[in-house]
Amino acid sequence: MSDNALFYRKQADTERANADAAVLANVRERCERAASSWEAMASRAERTDTLRRQREASARPTVDVVLD
Repeated sequence: MSDNALFYRKQADTERANADAAVLANVRERCERAASSWEAMASRAERTDTLRRQREASARPTVDVVLD
């Protein structure tokens, strides 16, 4: 998992904690929306990393070793 995804997940956790501590409903809802957005960014970052690894693996040249 990328550092970006880890950062985004940490931010989502922080926003969930803020939502739990919020007294006002609108603040709680704002924090919950922010947490959801951070989670979406983490998912996109993980997907991007996966696709990049797959693309790099398929682009590697294969080498045949010939022993005399």
